[in-house]
Amino acid sequence: MILRGSILAGAVALAALCGTHDARAQGVFTLTSPSFKDGERLAVKNAGNNKTNPNCVGENVSPAFSWANPPDGTKSFALLMFDPEGRPPGGVSHWVSYGIPASVNGFAEGEVSKPSDKYVGGQSTMKLSNYFGPCTPPGAPHHYTFTLIATDLEPAALAAGMTREELIKALDGHAKGATGLIGTFSKQ
Repeated sequence: MILRGSILAGAVALAALCGTHDARAQGVFTLTSPSFKDGERLAVKNAGNNKTNPNCVGENVSPAFSWANPPDGTKSFALLMFDPEGRPPGGVSHWVSYGIPASVNGFAEGEVSKPSDKYVGGQSTMKLSNYFGPCTPPGAPHHYTFTLIATDLEPAALAAGMTREELIKALDGHAKGATGLIGTFSKQ
């Protein structure tokens, strides 16, 4: 699928833009979810729950995530959720989180549907600091890219409330590597 490949290429380019180093850890740096497999549809419960939007058909339950084998020297992580097809041409930033301590290796289902002390909340397109699920219109599914970035920054290094774009600039020269997953969704 060309779009999926271009989204993954975009995630790799994001890591390169942020100054990815050729750091190696034992094994490959991975992001996984027991809630969905890479390239598969997110569950309806993972969709947004804004009752004023008829495309928000879910319960806003965040998927579970886990990660392994971060690059050597990782001090914190950033985890982003982005819909490149939403609100063309700019896309929709569904979740911006960072300052996740290197000791954290995942989130339980529903854990990031609300603010948490395990991460610093940024600012999504919807002006939220926590996860907000898809509100995709009927038709072709959108691709929700979850990008996990390993950084050399201490967890408290960045102030809360940064947008996706501000975070990318702040991570320039501090990203040690990135990995990701893509989930799809559309209102049926």
